[in-house]
Amino acid sequence: MPIPARRNRFTTWRPLATAAMTAALTAGFLTPAVADTTTTPRKSEPIYSYGNAIREAVWVDTGLDGDSDGRTDRVAVDIVRPSEPDRRGSKIPVIMDASPYYSCCGRGNEGQRKTYDANGNVVQMPLFYDNYFVPRGYAFVAVDLAGTNRSDGCVDVGGRSDIQSAKAVVDWLGGRGEAYTTRTGSTKAKAGWTNGRTGMIGKSYDGTIAGGVAATGVEGLETIVPIGAISSWYDYYFAKGAPLYNSGPDWLSDYVESPDARTKCATVQQELVDGAPRTGDWTSLWTERDYVKDVRKIDASVFVIHGQQDLNVRPKHFGQWWDTLAKHGVERKIWLSQVGHVDPFDFRRAEWVDTLHRWFDHELLGYDNGIDDEPMADIERHPDQWETAKVWPPRGTKATTLRPAKGSEPGVGTLGLRGRTGTETFTDNPALSETDWAAYVDKSTPDKAGFATGPLTEQLRLSGSSKVTVTATPTTSTAHLSAVLVDLGPDTIRDYATAGEGITTLTERTCWGPSTTGDSSCFRETAAKTADVDYTIVSRGWADLGNHSSDTGAPLAPGNPYTITLDLHATDHVVPKGHRLALIIAGTDNGLLDPPSTTPTLTIDLKRTSAQVPLVGGATAFTKATAGRPAKTPDASVLDGVRDPSKAARIPGSSS
Repeated sequence: MPIPARRNRFTTWRPLATAAMTAALTAGFLTPAVADTTTTPRKSEPIYSYGNAIREAVWVDTGLDGDSDGRTDRVAVDIVRPSEPDRRGSKIPVIMDASPYYSCCGRGNEGQRKTYDANGNVVQMPLFYDNYFVPRGYAFVAVDLAGTNRSDGCVDVGGRSDIQSAKAVVDWLGGRGEAYTTRTGSTKAKAGWTNGRTGMIGKSYDGTIAGGVAATGVEGLETIVPIGAISSWYDYYFAKGAPLYNSGPDWLSDYVESPDARTKCATVQQELVDGAPRTGDWTSLWTERDYVKDVRKIDASVFVIHGQQDLNVRPKHFGQWWDTLAKHGVERKIWLSQVGHVDPFDFRRAEWVDTLHRWFDHELLGYDNGIDDEPMADIERHPDQWETAKVWPPRGTKATTLRPAKGSEPGVGTLGLRGRTGTETFTDNPALSETDWAAYVDKSTPDKAGFATGPLTEQLRLSGSSKVTVTATPTTSTAHLSAVLVDLGPDTIRDYATAGEGITTLTERTCWGPSTTGDSSCFRETAAKTADVDYTIVSRGWADLGNHSSDTGAPLAPGNPYTITLDLHATDHVVPKGHRLALIIAGTDNGLLDPPSTTPTLTIDLKRTSAQVPLVGGATAFTKATAGRPAKTPDASVLDGVRDPSKAARIPGSSS
């Protein structure tokens, strides 16, 4: 089935793309045997010189004065583009990456930063995009967000300044904005070399900016490729009131800002502190930084890439983004890997470059290469083993209500379709994590309650976002909750808990386009870093019980029951035949969730507690998988998994 499209993205402007390639052919960059101007090309070829590419810098006026110096802020834009189309007057599309990390932290697995020549033009452009795509007829544009590297203004962590930094550049590329040849001068720069068609790409913070710009509905932004991107900044820092970090956006702003910006941006820093209270209350600051609410404005296609074990930009971000894109009929494609916060260039390199190439050719050059007729989703089922799905989630996926029930021992129960009365009690232990709970899921411990099916007689596939509703009675005025879905059974998975988050970096290098003396296209190869485990964490979610009734937290009355729903992270996971599916409910997930100010004991009302799980085939599939004569449930033993998750990074996507 083709990817759903909001408009015909090909036939409306094919003559422009055809004319551009025809000009290239007549200029002699391809052999006559290849030249066929009667049909539209299916793939752009490296026909232009990278060594002779034009390298220039402009400063685009954002129209804002974030640093309050009485002058509107200008953001630095470094450009690499082929010289041959420029000499002929041919216009080309743009691939753009807007980032706060080009000088402070670096991009990619090797932490590359921008470097410059004596004239201030970029020499090394991080990543492979310029090396690979400029010879194929694209310009690559790297934007320093306001307040970073060579740009004016202040970093406001996903707010108006960040988004306008990149949107203003898209407007300038489309002939609607102003730019200058220097940071403070008056000589204007024009973008007459581009056809105004722009695609944005980037990992983490960079991909977040792409999503935020798309959500403005800006003209000329044809596609975005967000990799491990944030869809709502509140959900980066909090989970229903529960703090995921011991700092807020002010820390991140200070970390990435240029020294010049730090001297001017105290007011913006204070606004970030005041607008993001550590209580986890929703404020207008978070509303401004919620891009999901504005998906209806998007007129660009979206190619999402996310690691299902990303504990930095957690999979909740792509899940809520994807569901809303689908609701509004946005053209879309998705890759879901087993890694953590890792770029696809470092876990599926050759396939990634080829797919991205065809995606940009289709969306920006208008080539009818069939990528829009291919399966919507690529899913990594085992390390380096991928399968596709025509649509995602698959048809027939239904939210299925699973209910916990008491077992023969305290805190060790069952999971099924029928509800049961009774209670389970546990005491929050902030020193323990989801890996500790899963390892002892079959043993009675005071820190969690676990509920599992018997060994499955058929596989079960979860595809999408789950929710867990818990009714709990606390003994103290504050309490945090965690809910974890676990696949109990032996497997070999990517070891997302190690430093490489599922990859090992090798010494060998592969090259992706031509190089220059200052900008190599050759990058170190990687291999899957795997672990043999007895269980796999499928999804997790957290909440502050004080946020049970609103976006504003309140003290709890000890002894009173409260009901709250935890949003679990999106996933696509197959629980194999013979494995078991488990739900664990506990308190603080050490390393991923900050503890409450008290140490509560919580009593769970099982009749009023349930999990809504997106099962392919729904309740019917669950019934079949749990019916028949299953194998005997294993004797209680300590299970082995990945090591404890490290303290989650506070920096989305930097290499430091």
